[in-house]
Amino acid sequence: MTEHIIELHDVSKNYTRGVETVHALQEVTLNVSKGDFIAVVGHSGSGKTTMMNIMGCLDHPSSGSVILQGRPIEQASESALTRMRRSAIGFVFQQFFLVPTLTVLENVTLPALFSGNHTNGRSRDLLEMVGLGKRLNHLPGQLSGGEMQRAAIARALVNSPPLVLADEPTGNLDSRNADMIMELFEQLNRDGVTIVLVTHNADIVKHCERTVHIEDGRISQ
Repeated sequence: MTEHIIELHDVSKNYTRGVETVHALQEVTLNVSKGDFIAVVGHSGSGKTTMMNIMGCLDHPSSGSVILQGRPIEQASESALTRMRRSAIGFVFQQFFLVPTLTVLENVTLPALFSGNHTNGRSRDLLEMVGLGKRLNHLPGQLSGGEMQRAAIARALVNSPPLVLADEPTGNLDSRNADMIMELFEQLNRDGVTIVLVTHNADIVKHCERTVHIEDGRISQ
């Protein structure tokens, strides 16, 4: 039996904007299995980032259910959700969100500290893996865009999550650095990390093993 890391069952998300109700997601069902490498593709406003936020337990659905590692998130308290996110999910965003006053090593170690892990040995190993072993004590402002995203990926992996969610991770990079980041994701997936990646870039999709198209808040075939 295939092991599902996260499951969405008939998930809808509605927002109120003035007197208007926006149906950001409409009855979305999606299973992400261990070892998947999925590209979620759609135009701006299609609902792909909303779906990513719900998958990452950063937002709650208006209806439907989300099951993370066998546990329905609607039954979890906010503190339990925080613990689940820290242990199960790594996040990579288009904006790197590195703390500018911390070194690269300190940035990568930060999520581990929040989880009560006070060693930076894994952070060093991860930075070596992403090619930043000689940049440990640099500040983010001393790195290129590609290097900052590699540091962000190392940070996402520091708590050894089984699932990485990446929202437009190459959106701020040139084509050369984008290819390097995608090659890194491919290697991580071969090493057993499950990856769900939101993109509107057709060149990025070719690196992924499965593509999910979303349009007007619905998964289209």
